[in-house]
Amino acid sequence: MTEPTYLTTPQNRRIAYHLTPGHGPCVVFLGGFKSDMTGTKAIYLQDWATAQGRAFLRLDYSGHGASSGAFQDGAIGDWYEDALAVVEAVTSGPIVLVGSSMGGWIALLVTKAIPARIVGLIGIAAAPDFTEDSMWASFTPAQRDELARGQVALPSDYSDAPYVITRRLIEEGRSRLVLRDPLNLAFPTRLLQGTADTDVPPAVALRLLGHATGSDLRLILVKDADHRFSTPDCLSLIVTALTEVLEAADA
Repeated sequence: MTEPTYLTTPQNRRIAYHLTPGHGPCVVFLGGFKSDMTGTKAIYLQDWATAQGRAFLRLDYSGHGASSGAFQDGAIGDWYEDALAVVEAVTSGPIVLVGSSMGGWIALLVTKAIPARIVGLIGIAAAPDFTEDSMWASFTPAQRDELARGQVALPSDYSDAPYVITRRLIEEGRSRLVLRDPLNLAFPTRLLQGTADTDVPPAVALRLLGHATGSDLRLILVKDADHRFSTPDCLSLIVTALTEVLEAADA
């Protein structure tokens, strides 16, 4: 695998990314919480884009993958700034955002920042506002007391190491919430969601669908698909949705 290129952001964070040249709109993949740009969905979509001659961008937020920083020092606003900085520095013209889990939240923040450039959005188990509505809302009184002292450790289904959730992650996330104010998605939007997803349950997708406005906004539920959404059938469905959104943008 080729080495990434790096961009130093205005906040002095060194962000790793891969940009595949091709025609636009450029497809931008935004990964999830504590994931990186070498995951199954990112590589699958890059290979698909390459075969289509389509421009494609994937990146690691600070504290993730090959980028600088420690994961537990970061917050939603930092990772949104990282994504926006790379998008603005290395792409031009219209873009389609593909956000997986937390990346769906990041994609919505990018959309609010540069709405004129967004011509489509794909959310894969999108998790807007999860620091407040999932994490904080589910903490026990003891966990909230522990968090008030700095951090709390949560078990992870994806590694032996726990997730370290910091007070800053929760508090900073409150300034980035997108489901409390109007959210207009004025472009083709597809939300893909597995019914067996226990990390981001279907109720989150239904809430986003009900909250957002837009003339071409659809939710596709996949029975028994889990949060990874990376089986061959799920990957094929992502490409089908992306193709539909790109065809609408090209038209």
